Amino acid sequence: MDKASDAFFSGNSLKLDPHATPTGEVLRAFRSSPQGLSQTDAAARLNEFGPNKLPESKTISMGTVFLHQFASPLIYVLLAAAILSAIIQEWSDAGFIALVLLINGIIGAIQEHSAQRAAAALQKLVSTYCRILRGSDSFETKAEDLVPGDIVLLESGDRTPADARLLVSHDLEVDESLLTGESLAVSKNADLVLDSETSLADRKNMIFAGSLVKRGRAKGLIVSTGIHTQLGQISSAVSAKTPPKTPLLIRMESFTQRVTIVVGISTILVGAVALSRGMPLNEIFLLVVALAVSAIPEGLPVAMTVALAIGMGRMAKSNVIVRNLMAVEGLGSCTYIATDKTGTLTVNQLTARQIAFPGLEPWEITGSSLVPDGSIKSPQGPLSTPEKALLDRLSKTVVLANEGVLSQHGDDWTHHGDAVDVALLVMAHKIGLTMAEARNSYPEQATIPFESERLFSASVNQVGDTSQVFVKGALERLLPMCSTMAGVETDAPLDAALIERQAMDLAGQGYRVIALAAAGIELKDSQVFSEENLANLTLIGLVGLIDPLRPEAKEAIANCRKAGIKVAMITGDHPVTAAAISRELKLAESNEAVVTGADLKRAAERGELDVLTTKAHVFARVEPKQKLEIVESLQRNGHFVAVSGDGANDAPALQAAHIGVAMGESGTDVARETADLIITDDNFSSIVAGVREGRVAYANVRKVIFLLISTGFGEIVLFTLALLAGLPLPLLAVQLLWLNLVTNGIQDLALAFEKAEGDELEKPPRPPRDPIFNRMMVERVVLSGCVIGSVAFLLYQWMLNRGYEVDEARNATLLLMVLFENIHVLNCRSESRSAFSTRLFSNPFLVMGTISAQLIHIAAMYTPWLSETLQIQPVSFQLWLELLLLAFVLLFASEAQKLIRRLLNRKIG
Repeated sequence: MDKASDAFFSGNSLKLDPHATPTGEVLRAFRSSPQGLSQTDAAARLNEFGPNKLPESKTISMGTVFLHQFASPLIYVLLAAAILSAIIQEWSDAGFIALVLLINGIIGAIQEHSAQRAAAALQKLVSTYCRILRGSDSFETKAEDLVPGDIVLLESGDRTPADARLLVSHDLEVDESLLTGESLAVSKNADLVLDSETSLADRKNMIFAGSLVKRGRAKGLIVSTGIHTQLGQISSAVSAKTPPKTPLLIRMESFTQRVTIVVGISTILVGAVALSRGMPLNEIFLLVVALAVSAIPEGLPVAMTVALAIGMGRMAKSNVIVRNLMAVEGLGSCTYIATDKTGTLTVNQLTARQIAFPGLEPWEITGSSLVPDGSIKSPQGPLSTPEKALLDRLSKTVVLANEGVLSQHGDDWTHHGDAVDVALLVMAHKIGLTMAEARNSYPEQATIPFESERLFSASVNQVGDTSQVFVKGALERLLPMCSTMAGVETDAPLDAALIERQAMDLAGQGYRVIALAAAGIELKDSQVFSEENLANLTLIGLVGLIDPLRPEAKEAIANCRKAGIKVAMITGDHPVTAAAISRELKLAESNEAVVTGADLKRAAERGELDVLTTKAHVFARVEPKQKLEIVESLQRNGHFVAVSGDGANDAPALQAAHIGVAMGESGTDVARETADLIITDDNFSSIVAGVREGRVAYANVRKVIFLLISTGFGEIVLFTLALLAGLPLPLLAVQLLWLNLVTNGIQDLALAFEKAEGDELEKPPRPPRDPIFNRMMVERVVLSGCVIGSVAFLLYQWMLNRGYEVDEARNATLLLMVLFENIHVLNCRSESRSAFSTRLFSNPFLVMGTISAQLIHIAAMYTPWLSETLQIQPVSFQLWLELLLLAFVLLFASEAQKLIRRLLNRKIG
């Protein structure tokens, strides 16, 4: 093989790009011919280059995946706690911790195992069989047997089996949305020879693996197979990329390390003080173990899982399906959303929005995309009779030169055909003309169907006693056919420059421009209607079509700004179209603000990509690998990035992003399997709703952590003060475990059900490296723990000084600690808002959980075997009421702290 062939076969197209090379030269480079390879050559190449299939990822056994879930600092601590609990024969606590670890291991294993299906989904995009030419023989073969140099034959409905340079094309249109993000089928032309720098979306003489032939036929030379195809490169990127950790996971690892250190030091100090007091070693061991198990928040994994699961359910109501539990909080933590355009910000339905008659200001078309419920509005106000006549001419042309179908069945509208044809039929229906009426009134006599090489369609119809021809298509094709242009009163000689300016104005706003023309025509019986008959037509007007914004998109983008989240639009569409949409969304003010794939390439070569992504918010004509580069650049710039996408081209970026968001309606299996979240309605506003619920879920996790840690710290303070004062232990080991298991174990789960506070989208996102134990959390934990520990110590000391027995003092102290936690849960409901401003019954689970925790403890006092085990006894109602009032000290202390912080923030603000 020559060097040129080696360049292709290695997947390296630096020396010879197929799209920039004439077909004859490409065939020579691949030692092939229009009749295909010989079977001998094909077999040799298959042996050398391997089968045309994507590499299958190594499947990890479910057992191995399950064991991976236990490789975490928090899990190590909890395992140690379970072992120590078993040593002191606290089987209930040991069993509870073991159950927690089992549940989390199962959930994590299921999530990790499902991620392995992403690469498998890519395999489905390569067709199983295809038709090829070898030695002039045409036959069907397995797609995996294709080799570089093979000739493939394609027709409507086929999925392209590998990347190919077109040799022959006829009316070929291909859906490449899974690779480029283009919402419309792309016309292809084998005769083109393009510049080597032409972007992937503009390579009109190439077809790529996984793309779908929508119309026409083609003959192509296979230039890349397997891993070297564009789809293969995407597969490599997906397989090679390890998903980054979510902020919650990073924060929890840091939190676990800190808790382990603090609990370890605290228990060692308590043990040292007890030893210095002469306490027996076996009692010191039991005390230290009980204190450590009590202080370690073993209920946190379950409570955190519950909080995230509740967030998952709430997200589902907002059309967000969660595939990775940690992604619930992750979406709420994102600082940057890189969103697709088509179908996410726009409705993904081509819609006629403007009509430009020669020399007149454009008329606006209102209403929906696929339901004819709008109207036509002229800038001058109500339409005059001549203007209505002009509009009727346009609508007649639109309908008669049309191959689409729009029909109503009950309350539902159905359609099929080319997107442009359907959009024009909807427009005509708004004007008042349907295809059925038009065809009945103006019988069809001859047609020229639309073909991509021709770029127009035409129809001859009987209008009264005469025949008229109606033409629609690209302006550059129709303009040479016209000699006059329509006017409100009378037609006028054609002013081509005027029409071109109007078309440029529409195109500059992102519209796809369709021209319409008509004229009388005389056809002899023997004459075949053809393009030669299309002369001296009257140009009636131009129609501007666009994929319009979703109605909610503007507000959703505004909500992101209010929430401190930056938004960028990344699309494979044309820069002009991207600029028009971004202006409406206020993402960019001009066409110059749009960064193209070529700009990204130049910036990457100069090492300035990170600088470019810091400033830009609109990226157009972006190739799959460039979307990945943008995401990685944003991450280097310190952002926590969420990415939305629907095609296989988006898979690497979805995988690399902190949170990948796939589209449920239009998304491919690849995108859905790679993503963490799936938006069922393909709507950007649903992503914003998910951000809100993610922030709620994280806030609830913090509330649970605050409850568990502050009460654990309060217990350490209580024991430390008692030991320093030379008093007997204020609580027994079994009492500590009871307090930890019953009160916290119920109330922490109830906190996970807290609803939104209402201002979630009015705050900036927490910095990605901001720890759970930030300054506010430390302040609140220290204050609450000191109040709980010191007040409980003072009660214990006072009772001993008054002559109460140690068991009586411990009984009252334990009851006070339970009441403290009952009251403290009210403080945990908000970090900044007063407990009195939060509706008590907005979380009925919390009310029931708090009451249940108290009733369970009271019931334990009256249950003989349990009261003996815990060494507790019933108390009078008066003492219970006095202890309840004493517990309210914690509420007032917390309220004072919140008030001071609010006043300081107001002063600073």
